[in-house]
Amino acid sequence: MNVIHVRSSKLFRHMPCVVLVLCLSLISGCMWLKPDSPAVEPGEGRPEEILSHEEDALQKAYSYFAMASYHEENGQLEEARDYVLKAIQKDPDSAYLYKKMAVLLRRLKDYEEATAYAQKAVNLSPESMDYRSLLAELYALSKQDDAAMEEYRKILDLDPKQQRVRLILVTFLIKNKDYDVAQSHLDRIIEDDPNQVIAHYYMGRINLELKKYEEAEKAYLRALSLSDRMEAALFDLGSLYQITKKYDKAAEIYERLLGFYPGNVLVQERLIDVYFKLGLEEKAEKQLEAIKNKTKPGDPGRQSLGLIYLRHGRLEESIDELTMILAAWPEDHKSRYYLATAYEEKGDTENALEQFGMIKEESDYYVSAQIHIAFIFENQEAYDEAIEVLNKALNQEKEKPEIYLMLASIYETKKEYHKAKEVVEEGLKVDDKNIELLFRLGVVLDKMGDKTQCLDQMRKILEIDPEHADALNYIGYTYAEQGIRLDEAMDLIQRALKIKPDSGYIIDSLGWVYYQQGLYYEALKHLEKAASLVPNDPTINEHLGDVYFKKKMYQKSLEMYEKALTLNHPDTEKLKARIEEVKKFIKE
Repeated sequence: MNVIHVRSSKLFRHMPCVVLVLCLSLISGCMWLKPDSPAVEPGEGRPEEILSHEEDALQKAYSYFAMASYHEENGQLEEARDYVLKAIQKDPDSAYLYKKMAVLLRRLKDYEEATAYAQKAVNLSPESMDYRSLLAELYALSKQDDAAMEEYRKILDLDPKQQRVRLILVTFLIKNKDYDVAQSHLDRIIEDDPNQVIAHYYMGRINLELKKYEEAEKAYLRALSLSDRMEAALFDLGSLYQITKKYDKAAEIYERLLGFYPGNVLVQERLIDVYFKLGLEEKAEKQLEAIKNKTKPGDPGRQSLGLIYLRHGRLEESIDELTMILAAWPEDHKSRYYLATAYEEKGDTENALEQFGMIKEESDYYVSAQIHIAFIFENQEAYDEAIEVLNKALNQEKEKPEIYLMLASIYETKKEYHKAKEVVEEGLKVDDKNIELLFRLGVVLDKMGDKTQCLDQMRKILEIDPEHADALNYIGYTYAEQGIRLDEAMDLIQRALKIKPDSGYIIDSLGWVYYQQGLYYEALKHLEKAASLVPNDPTINEHLGDVYFKKKMYQKSLEMYEKALTLNHPDTEKLKARIEEVKKFIKE
């Protein structure tokens, strides 16, 4: 039989297990089929005698492969791996054997080693989409997303019609927030197959992330027209309607979801929230009762009740529910975290600190608990204690921008601006495009007297997000404060005001531009509005005092200056001089 002389590297490259085992039986003289050969049952040991008859390396490779398949089918994965390794040693040019080893190692969850074998299979057979798919999957399992994406792109280069692969690539692109490229792939999928429901769903997700709510709604509705029970699309659409404050539509979607999936507690929670927003308290209470009736007090399933009560300010009820759960389940850190939050909301900082302090370092809620503790200390003006707690949190989790932001804010409060700057810069090493960190760095630089670097930071923000109202306002106000580029300042501030029309701070900036232009009537109108929106801001009150002075309304000017002084104005000496000046005019 000539099959023995065929190169194994060619056969193993594409040959299914069944065919290989059949070949082995033929090569071995059909020894497994002889009447006097006892059948080997699983667990009765390894039939090593098979191997003793193999002389040729190719024959041994086949035999080892068969043994590997036998052990794999019987769940003996370690033994199977040993035999595949022996087969590879006999036939090191077989891409199929390397793939076999990679699959076994994947089952053993040894992803790093599996990836190495899959890469060898790809190196031997670079045109195989099957091998590349395995390699990409292993990269994903070992959290090497960039490498996985590269393999999926190579598969698409080999065959652009692999739409399943294109969809997998889209999931990575969405995860990496590379929305433009993801949309281009989705457009291609939908062009080839307009009824590809998951593609429409992903279009909805991307547009929701981009806050393109109309486009997101259309995409979700299209997905639901193709699959009306699609849970993820219904849930996201309900979320969209909540975000856009279309509560009646949100209620309709969540009711529909509950009709399909009546046990979904998260949907019930959302529906309760929406009912409260709509003033449908009776319906909300009915859903609350439905959750209560499924469980007993102290049951972990009642946790959702505690959270709903917390969200709606029913703090005593929240505390009662969560306390009963913790009595039975003291290691439930989620319930303890929200119990502490309820105490904090109630103003009971002693109990809040106690409960936050009981959350252990290994808990997913530990870092958030430390942030809350630091916030309580900050409000108590115990700044050094707050700093110590936040540094502990950073030792545990260096990837959370909010820790750096809060720590920098405390250093700002202490007027330790160089330390605040160092902290923000450390945060930016973790995420150099974090807008909140960039904004905070700009503010700190401003307080350090470096207006040029401050404005550079604000412009960096606008490169990332041209509609960032606070950055637009900061640049505009800085120009107005310096009395320069007032037309540009006006344009920037008006752009910011379109984004945040009810911001007292932006309205103050606009009033201050008018003031610097000598247009005191317009300035007065806007500054009075700003002061009504933010009555306890010292700078706004000072500005209003300045425009009253220009309008010769000296008594009102004095009142604003004195109020600004009581609100911890940053430059008390300047303000005291203004007060003395205006008093002279009142005496006259």
